[in-house]
Amino acid sequence: MDLGRVQRAAVGCFAHKGFAATGIRELGAAVGLNSATLYHYVGSKQELLVEIMRRCLETMIEQGRAACAAATTPTGQLAGLVASHVGFTATNPLSCRVAEHELRALEPTVRAEMQALRDHYEQLFTDVLRRGAQQGDFHAPDLSLARLAIMEMSTGVAHWYRPDGRKSLAEVQHAFVAMSYALLGVDADPHSILPAPPPPVRLASEPTDELSDQG
Repeated sequence: MDLGRVQRAAVGCFAHKGFAATGIRELGAAVGLNSATLYHYVGSKQELLVEIMRRCLETMIEQGRAACAAATTPTGQLAGLVASHVGFTATNPLSCRVAEHELRALEPTVRAEMQALRDHYEQLFTDVLRRGAQQGDFHAPDLSLARLAIMEMSTGVAHWYRPDGRKSLAEVQHAFVAMSYALLGVDADPHSILPAPPPPVRLASEPTDELSDQG
């Protein structure tokens, strides 16, 4: 059985209809399996959601760490983090929407686990901003608010970016780095700090164009 196909169908349904409104029979029908067979391979609907969210968040952490390791200054690390976040979100918009909005659907124990992964990822930004402020590279009256603003605007890419839009993904990534720099009072050219944004990873759970139109 193609687990990726099941996850893609689930993400398409969860993103468009919501986790609560999607039934296990509906998911089975989407991949040509009855609910009993589907349950045998992937477990409950909640277990399927948890696996999708876990892989999404773990990949974001891996990409974020790699972005930080690729630079030696807070300015460069922030550029890598923002570009990575924008690229990943633009490449996996539905998976990211599910990971962002369906935390409330989880049972308390696994919700705490997923929240811990989210906190771990956000800490990457917090640490870079703190180092940059300590070194005099970043200037913001409230670093926590600055982090929220940077992450929220970058996450929003999932709602509007299209590969056939007027700007390429690399152009969008550089533009978001420039806006983050402006927010922090950094006078630097993103293209000189980060000539080539890190290539984004496409999750196995991200629906194809055909599946993303369902619902």
